[in-house]
Amino acid sequence: MENKKEIKAYKDEFYPPVPTKATKYWRTNFIYQIYKFLRLNYKIMRIVVKGHS
Repeated sequence: MENKKEIKAYKDEFYPPVPTKATKYWRTNFIYQIYKFLRLNYKIMRIVVKGHS
């Protein structure tokens, strides 16, 4: 008798996680995105300025 392994291709592990309403809100909030953009630029500029002094 052969041991047959059953393959299930559609398990929950194969699907990506679905973002919550809060996650969707923060990803699409224009003001929050501007804040994140400016904060990232500030961090990069600090690194650049430190490297040039």
